[in-house]
Amino acid sequence: MKITRDQLKGWGACRDGYELFLRRFPDGEAEYQDVLNALAEDDRPDYAYWLMNNAGPDREAVLEVEVIANCKHLFAAGRLVIKNGAAVTGRLRAGWGIEAGLGIKAGWGIEAGEGITAGWGIKAGEGIKAGWGYGIFAGLCLRLEDWPIYARVIAKNKPDNLISGSWVDPDLVASEEK
Repeated sequence: MKITRDQLKGWGACRDGYELFLRRFPDGEAEYQDVLNALAEDDRPDYAYWLMNNAGPDREAVLEVEVIANCKHLFAAGRLVIKNGAAVTGRLRAGWGIEAGLGIKAGWGIEAGEGITAGWGIKAGEGIKAGWGYGIFAGLCLRLEDWPIYARVIAKNKPDNLISGSWVDPDLVASEEK
């Protein structure tokens, strides 16, 4: 899926965002995922969220990675599949769904257009949100004896559609770590 200068104008992009796009992509067009990668590199999660809200999910796109580590932000135009775990210090958002073989951890928020599944736990500094009508599943690859310890969903507010895993307030986790 391409993002073009004409689309950005039509969606009412701000001047700074439009100029940033043209500096990064002087031809006036780029693949959606490349634009999201550039915004993550430039530490512009606000622009990435704006773009994703306007362009919507790329239903054909699947970003598949082995592991995500030492990453500030990650945005996927479509579905995000993480074979192992993810550690993102900022924001993690996918246009379709997020699946991780192990855990998912983000310093700010985690958001997906569809469901969120993790083999272990899910942790976000702010909120965790799956698309309307989709669930959040943590602890899917754990032995039952490890489930209470690792199948935790840690966020400021309990996600509305938490199906598997147990919600834990981050303040409680901070007091446990002391």
